[in-house]
Amino acid sequence: MSRFLRIVLPALVIVAWLAIAAVGGPYFGKISEVSTNDQTSFLPASADATKVQERSSEFRQESGAPAIIVLEREGGMSSSDLTAAKDLATQLGDRDDVEAVSPVIPSEDGDAVEIVATLTTAADTGDAVEAIRADVDDALPSGVSGYVTGPAGFTADLTEAFAGIDGLLLGVALAAVFVILIIVYRSPLLPILVLGTATFALCASILVVWWLAKADIVTVNGQVQGILSILVIGAATDYALLYTARFREALRDHRTGWGATKAALRGSLEPILASGGTVIVGVLCLLLSDLNSNKALGPVAAIGIAFSLLAALSLLPALLLAFRRAAFWPLRPAYGSAHPVLTGPDARGIWARVGRLVAKRSRVVWIVCTVGLLAMGTGLVGLKADGVPQSDLVIGASQARDGQDVLADHFPGGSGSPAQVIGSERDLDALVDTVTGVDGVDGVVAAAKDAPSGTVPVTGDSPSNGAATPTVSRGDVLLEATLTDPADSDAAEETVRDLRTAVEQVDPGAIVGGVTATAVDTNDTGIRDRTLIIPVVLVVILLILMLLLRSVVAPLVLIGSVIVSFAAALGVGALVFDHVFHFPGADPSVPLYSFVFLVALGVDYNIFLMTRVREEALRHGPHEGVLRGLGVTGGVITSAGVVLAATFAALGVIPILFLVQIAFVVAFGVLLDTIVVRSLLVPAIAYDLGRRAWWPSRLSRANHHM
Repeated sequence: MSRFLRIVLPALVIVAWLAIAAVGGPYFGKISEVSTNDQTSFLPASADATKVQERSSEFRQESGAPAIIVLEREGGMSSSDLTAAKDLATQLGDRDDVEAVSPVIPSEDGDAVEIVATLTTAADTGDAVEAIRADVDDALPSGVSGYVTGPAGFTADLTEAFAGIDGLLLGVALAAVFVILIIVYRSPLLPILVLGTATFALCASILVVWWLAKADIVTVNGQVQGILSILVIGAATDYALLYTARFREALRDHRTGWGATKAALRGSLEPILASGGTVIVGVLCLLLSDLNSNKALGPVAAIGIAFSLLAALSLLPALLLAFRRAAFWPLRPAYGSAHPVLTGPDARGIWARVGRLVAKRSRVVWIVCTVGLLAMGTGLVGLKADGVPQSDLVIGASQARDGQDVLADHFPGGSGSPAQVIGSERDLDALVDTVTGVDGVDGVVAAAKDAPSGTVPVTGDSPSNGAATPTVSRGDVLLEATLTDPADSDAAEETVRDLRTAVEQVDPGAIVGGVTATAVDTNDTGIRDRTLIIPVVLVVILLILMLLLRSVVAPLVLIGSVIVSFAAALGVGALVFDHVFHFPGADPSVPLYSFVFLVALGVDYNIFLMTRVREEALRHGPHEGVLRGLGVTGGVITSAGVVLAATFAALGVIPILFLVQIAFVVAFGVLLDTIVVRSLLVPAIAYDLGRRAWWPSRLSRANHHM
């Protein structure tokens, strides 16, 4: 290739990525525009809660989420308090973002009142609730406490908790990675080049995801948005570190930067593409999910990994070619300098010592590591991953959660968040009798478009005697059952399950939806997804490893190692969640997401290690190949693992229970994978097996160096 092209080609690559970053950068702050945190929108179309949500507008005026305002005075509300509450209700009714306001509803004990303000469909829930809370604060008489809760209140608190995901999360992740890279490379320039590569990959990813979400091709919520940022920064940095290590090696053997670049690409292209391809296939298995939120994460994460690969194999090589040895200043690798001694008595450093331990006590090492990991995995016995109440999703202060507690003290806990039953009009009387007869139901009304409040009372004998009657659509009516327990409680979920069983006996076509039913369907579907997707991911990754390593035994060893590593990480996570943080439980998707990320990303390190072990084994034999592969990749794998753990740990700054739990399990699991599995367990098993690890390839039959 001519000298001109050697200069122009890298320059064009850098300019192209600068253009992508210039266009995609501004979308960092805009992605929240296409995000939604409405739980119902993530349910499968087949879920009863989804069907009820889709049909609810047939029975009443279409409206947004209800905000429940609760006012409380210990010792009893005074007449002036009630007057202030009525004035507040009138004020709320005049708001453009409020569709309807209920009358002021006093509690039986006289200590509280309740107002239900239903938002318009066009209202931004977060902004509307913030404004309503300001109105409530201004209207409160001295000594009266006020809260805005209900579905709108919880959505607003969740949106506020996700508010730091655009800036704070990314800033913490980048700062942590920068400090780690400075410590590892002791170079002021190289960390900037690596992080620049990762950031540009994220710019491209967000740009594409934004437009796909805008076109309703993918669904984005706060958790998907946060995981995308962390995944791209972590993965792109990992791939960049692998290429950088190869480039630094090549600079010792090649006088020119172009020669070093070609050698580095030859050595790193296969493992980087294999690693990234494995992660992409792993996350795309989420498309098998019935939950739209899980389905959304699959292609979004795959897009992020694809751009991470592209940046690490195009932008970073171009940048390192431009700076050459200066990128590693002040520890620049000189042309012709000796490579570090990796094995034997003259080898120095921690990885040489680890290699000698593996060579001397390989069987003892892998048995001890396996027993230790299995012991950690016993914590799985106490894992509670069948869902958590909506009120516990936000960690820290939550006015909606506090208001829900006050509401439950003075009113039926499910006030404002009823269970909704759609059934045949001809079975109305029987349905009403059945619903009211279920334990946990406080009262039943029917939806009516022509009623001022949107509902009319019903009894088992007949509809209300008032002028308004229940709305009938396609021969069905919509009943709303107020539950005695808070809508997000375990007791309310049990009531909804009982409701479904009861109404199906009266009308086999009857369906039950609402806030509580949405939680039930989400948790049930999440458990189903977990059971299906985890085995599929294992099989797919096993097949990829067999093709890559041209072996059956080694991939089985690697898959076994990631399984015990995942079990250990989740087991320790369960113990920490229960006994240190005292979390109420976990979402069913926490084990699923943790598994997909830990296994897919953990296989990255397997691939980095074992492709190099195979390369060295072809030259030096299987036992020496293990030691040399460990010695040459130990530093880069450890650095990559620490970086990835730090990026996922950054998710913990977002006060969302789901993300905090994912942050801990994945960060701890990656460190465990890096320090124990990839440094000790896998090398020790591979050394102990020797040639047998590579069966049935030619390497398994070789008795001498090939």
